[in-house]
Amino acid sequence: MSVAASTLERSLVRSRRRAEIGLGLHVLLFVAGAYVLLALAEGPTLPPDLPLFAGFIAGLYVVLHLAIRRFAPLADPTLVPLMAVLNGIGFVTISRIDIARETNFARIQSTWVLVGVAVFVAVLALIREIATLERMQYTIGLAGIAFLLLPLAPPPIGRTINGARIWAKLGPISFQPGEIAKVLLVAFFAAYLVDKRELLTRGSRRVGRLHLPDPKHLGPLLLVWGVSIVVMVAEKDLGSSLLLFSVFATMLYMATNRSSYLLGGFALFGVGAWIAFHTFGHVQTRVDIWIDPWSDPQGKGYQIIQSWFALAAGGLGGSGLGLGAPDKVPYAETDFVFSAIGEELGYLGAVAVIATLLLLVGSALRVAVDSRRPFNRLFTAGLAVILGVQSFIIIGGVIRLIPLTGITLPFVSYGGSSLIANFAIVALLVRASDEAARRRLRA
Repeated sequence: MSVAASTLERSLVRSRRRAEIGLGLHVLLFVAGAYVLLALAEGPTLPPDLPLFAGFIAGLYVVLHLAIRRFAPLADPTLVPLMAVLNGIGFVTISRIDIARETNFARIQSTWVLVGVAVFVAVLALIREIATLERMQYTIGLAGIAFLLLPLAPPPIGRTINGARIWAKLGPISFQPGEIAKVLLVAFFAAYLVDKRELLTRGSRRVGRLHLPDPKHLGPLLLVWGVSIVVMVAEKDLGSSLLLFSVFATMLYMATNRSSYLLGGFALFGVGAWIAFHTFGHVQTRVDIWIDPWSDPQGKGYQIIQSWFALAAGGLGGSGLGLGAPDKVPYAETDFVFSAIGEELGYLGAVAVIATLLLLVGSALRVAVDSRRPFNRLFTAGLAVILGVQSFIIIGGVIRLIPLTGITLPFVSYGGSSLIANFAIVALLVRASDEAARRRLRA
């Protein structure tokens, strides 16, 4: 590297890391201020654990910053601050629900945040090049399918909680394998599409005006379609099924630029969903609640109706932190955390959360655009789609835009498996961003 290039690199490192620290200070002030407001709702005294709380947040952010400075110094400076502010909003909201219900979810969530930070550092330290995942595509693909189907294993491994068979228990640890599977399968699918891109784009057979590829090259797409239907039917997990297929159909479109694949993919999913609706009761129940929750307002429709009341009570500016009643919405800390935010922070707070999620997805897509290697570009775009589609599915379910599903709002909802997987996703985006910046400097 020339002297000029080396000087430019050092300057870029300094500017990006300083921006990251500056944004981190804003995150600290915002989250600590929200925590103080939450405590003041209970009485005119500051929370006694405020220094500990602020020190905890600052310490975790410093660890993330130092890990990036050590392993990916040229990475985008906005990814970690956006992740941190979402996580902070989620923690304060969960703490508010704990006060109302006298539960202890926030303390458990803080432990999962610690684990997530450790996973973030480990991913950056172990994966020095995104291309490592490309070279292991079939191993990663098989591992992803194994994780996705692990909850179907007989007890005591596979477990059903709240009507969904999405949990697995290995020794003393219970987790949702699907959260790990989605990252692994995106890596596999990105590598496969890069290998078969020309064959899938041009096609080898002509049917009318359509140029279709050889059926064997569509095998992975059909496999994913089949697995997504299995997940929806056997595991009773509509959210993960829709997320999985949406991400892969979108990636296929991005790789080939053929809208026929996107339309055909969702047509296949629609056929599978229609069959499942007419065959399995739990699928029909979710759709029936979506169409008319008032048919059973004290039973199956109770949760979504209470969520509407909470959002309506929040109005434009919200009732104020600590002044609402989020405990009246069942599972407000997980599936319905967005309604708890909408009640106490109002329409403006809810829009702010959506805007932050959009900024995070936009930053991830910018990493994809900046990446020059085809695999890096498609893989990071797939990770961005995971965050975006997952946010759309859960928020859309809460406001009754689509049938309600049981997935989490990234970084905001309570849940260890989802939180750790999302920390890993951001770490991979940081790694890809650093690689893209290095290649631009060397070009």
